[in-house]
Amino acid sequence: MARFYSNENFPLLTVMKLRELGHEVATALEAGNANQRVADEAVLAYAISGNRAVLTINRKHFIALHHRMPAHCGIVVCSLDADFAVALSPYPNSPFTCRITSKASAT
Repeated sequence: MARFYSNENFPLLTVMKLRELGHEVATALEAGNANQRVADEAVLAYAISGNRAVLTINRKHFIALHHRMPAHCGIVVCSLDADFAVALSPYPNSPFTCRITSKASAT
């Protein structure tokens, strides 16, 4: 399964669901990096050091960061979409959708 590092603003319910599905997810809180205003570059560097892909809802900054620092394990960029996700999600308090940004498909 995949190894992830979730940015501090990433929904905890989603982290829990990914873990239920067998993925290894470390959180910023568990790593001691929460509520410290850690720069996005440092978040990505931490993920790289642990051989993990980043989970984030910080779409604009992490897509730009991907272009500046392309040597990483992946960045999963998610967006909040309350209308769509609440209707379909078994986790109504976690309204978001995800898009995997790979080196080949990043825009």
